[in-house]
Amino acid sequence: MARSPFSPSFWRSPLRGPRLTSVLGVVLLGGITVLFVTGLVSYAAYNPNLAPVNDKTPDKGVLGFYLFSWPTDPHWLYRLNQGIHVTLGITLIPVLLAKLWSVVPRLFTLPPARSLAHALERISLLLLVGGALFEFVTGVLNIQLDYIFPGSFYTLHFYGAWVFFAAFVAHVALKTPVAWRNLRRLREEKEEREGKEEREEKDDLVPPDPAEPTVSRRGALWFVGGGSLLLFLTTVGQNFDGALRRTALLAPHGGAEPGSGPGAFQINKTAEYAGIRDAETDEEAWRLVVVGRGGRTVRLSRADLLDMPLHSAALPIACVEGWSTSDQWWRGVRLRDLAALVGHDGDPPDVLVESLQRRGAFRRAALRANQVADSRSLLALFANGEDLTPDHGYPARIIVPAAPGVLNTKWVARMTFGDL
Repeated sequence: MARSPFSPSFWRSPLRGPRLTSVLGVVLLGGITVLFVTGLVSYAAYNPNLAPVNDKTPDKGVLGFYLFSWPTDPHWLYRLNQGIHVTLGITLIPVLLAKLWSVVPRLFTLPPARSLAHALERISLLLLVGGALFEFVTGVLNIQLDYIFPGSFYTLHFYGAWVFFAAFVAHVALKTPVAWRNLRRLREEKEEREGKEEREEKDDLVPPDPAEPTVSRRGALWFVGGGSLLLFLTTVGQNFDGALRRTALLAPHGGAEPGSGPGAFQINKTAEYAGIRDAETDEEAWRLVVVGRGGRTVRLSRADLLDMPLHSAALPIACVEGWSTSDQWWRGVRLRDLAALVGHDGDPPDVLVESLQRRGAFRRAALRANQVADSRSLLALFANGEDLTPDHGYPARIIVPAAPGVLNTKWVARMTFGDL
């Protein structure tokens, strides 16, 4: 028996073959395409072209060709996009692992390159495998709030996605004809008499000396599909409230609702984590600084804000990790009214929002003019009929329809209106 993985006889599983690989590949073809598109859309939601404080990839160059101004309608847009991105990504993990297992002999093929075309295929395969593992591992760590990356998650995941998808497109171009041919053969053989030995297309994945099978290929596919279904059922609940959220066993925001009362909905960062001191948010001490046209500046206490016209909006909180809340009932001052207070009486401009928070990448965030102008965009003072809790941003926070959670800045200290 061969002991070296570089020997074809080392790989003996009778399950390996072009048809199994093709079935898994077709599933990944559709799934990864959706992941890539929803990932790019998610990045666009951060409005990285608006201001440097939003842009975590300033050297992206042509990779940012697709970026667009993020809309505010429908108000659940980011919640839906990121829920699909994260839930689908976790669901595809068993399929990805099975696909990598099915082609692992090719990583040890000798000679490394038999021709220029073969060399290009091997390079694309290495980039594909490495890129897939990198994207899925960093994605899962981010979902679990384990920020152990050697840099910003946004930067690493963005560039990693482009490297991976370039290799993915090259690999698909090389392998799609073979995959479809194998799937057609599989359909043709479906009606053959049960128990008849399957005809196998000659391929380097087929072991020359296969071991005795312990499970059929169909059984293996059922096993992979069952694993994906289990991950789906233990993840998707973080997008909902109530009993369904408690099924999200693998998500940080599964389980019971945090606490009770009007403020009992999910958060990522507490006031303590952000370094917010009670002395800073006390009504006597806290002032909101609003800067506008020509440097015009006003300082507003919470009592001053309560004297302004208050408006309400039902909006969710949705974060990059895939979790979201249902619509919460927010009440506060419209952002466009604050803009008017400092000289922007017509169409309001962009705004830079700064927090009392001392740590974290998004202690400052910029919002586009269309977000400021939306009547549902608020400097919220209340949530679900009660004062904001400290962890939800007391004394005031931003809430904007369809925006990622980190752009809904908590513990707001300063707002600067103008072209960014």
